[in-house]
Amino acid sequence: MKIAFIVWRFPVLSEAFILNQITGLIDRGHDVYIHPVNGLPKNYTGKVHPVVEEYKLLEHTYFPPTVPENFVWRFCEGIGLLFKNFHRGSWKTLRFFTSDKYGEEVATVKTLYRVENLLQDGNYDIIHCQFGTLAPIALAYREAGIISGKLITTFRGIDISKYVQENGINVYDQLFRDGEFFLANCKFFGDRAIKLGCNPDKIVIHGSGLDCSKFSFKSRYFPVDGNVQIATTGRLVEKKGIEYVIRAVAQIALSYPNIEYNILGDGELKEQLEKLITELNVGHIIKLLGWKQQKEIVEILDNAHIFIAPSVTAADGNQDAPVNTLKEAMAMGLPVISTRHGGIPELVEDGVSGFLVPERDADAIAHKLSYLIEHPELWVNMGKAGRARVEEKYDTNKLNDELVAIYQQVLNPESPPTILPQQSKELTHI
Repeated sequence: MKIAFIVWRFPVLSEAFILNQITGLIDRGHDVYIHPVNGLPKNYTGKVHPVVEEYKLLEHTYFPPTVPENFVWRFCEGIGLLFKNFHRGSWKTLRFFTSDKYGEEVATVKTLYRVENLLQDGNYDIIHCQFGTLAPIALAYREAGIISGKLITTFRGIDISKYVQENGINVYDQLFRDGEFFLANCKFFGDRAIKLGCNPDKIVIHGSGLDCSKFSFKSRYFPVDGNVQIATTGRLVEKKGIEYVIRAVAQIALSYPNIEYNILGDGELKEQLEKLITELNVGHIIKLLGWKQQKEIVEILDNAHIFIAPSVTAADGNQDAPVNTLKEAMAMGLPVISTRHGGIPELVEDGVSGFLVPERDADAIAHKLSYLIEHPELWVNMGKAGRARVEEKYDTNKLNDELVAIYQQVLNPESPPTILPQQSKELTHI
């Protein structure tokens, strides 16, 4: 199959779940073409996930020309691209600017940049939008004849929470009418899509996969030196709720002076969190380590004893599915503390593989963290249960086989069904 992955930017370190799908499809003999509509990530440093280099994924990536920051230059160069590609069909984009039908992500000068590679060869078997927010772009391009193929859209979190809150409950009406098939990375978001109008027969739960072979399991025991290592991996943004773990660790620091809390990630709240750490006088035990490559993350988690993923619903409505960083920690045998938030309870079974606490509750985190430190005899069984859960529901090889089956079913709807994701049976048909 010839498959187009439509993404916002590429390569993004925090989107390993997309890389797992791309490499899985390549391993299965399919041709994948990556189209990042906004090009490289902002502040791109060249630091990439190892599989980007291993699979030479940048050679599979078709970046649009760089869009100038200055509007005048952007407009002038865009018009130049329009005339340069006129014989290839760039004139088809003019419809976007003469109708009220298209939103600002389509009726924009950026479109003249975004379509250049698609105009050279936009014929695909499958067009896979990796977030619902990308679907209006793909729908418009397909409608204009710039790109062709069956359209599949995956809802991953921000697109079915914040985006809907900002744009209204009818924002996906056209997509639900014209899109061929839909995936949701957890039941929580799948049910929400159905409530918004998605046909229950056109959506399945398809989780974000993890290659468990790259995350070695290790049973956790109380350290001989008493130095308990706690870790969190995630972007420093409101939705990740890291502030509440910092406050929780500060609460128990006097009782457990030998704990150390490492936070792996970067983001817009870095200065705010640094200030909080200073105000709470816990800079000696809480460290902001910044972005780390996968190998570095694995090394740090290998030496950790407890993992915390304190996701919260952000003020703008943004919510999380079962986050991959939490799956990675569980696959490595770490007992975890997380929140009753979004799709996380579908991953973490409270009291079995870890503990779930209410959102934004530093006291509850402190209580469960103290309990785990006081009861290290729980760590081994929690770690084993977490590994088993990840292998059962999120093994990337199983999920990639399922993804191929979904594609084939969409291309050949008359053939006997081959899609057998057990999670899809749990969807609430409304």
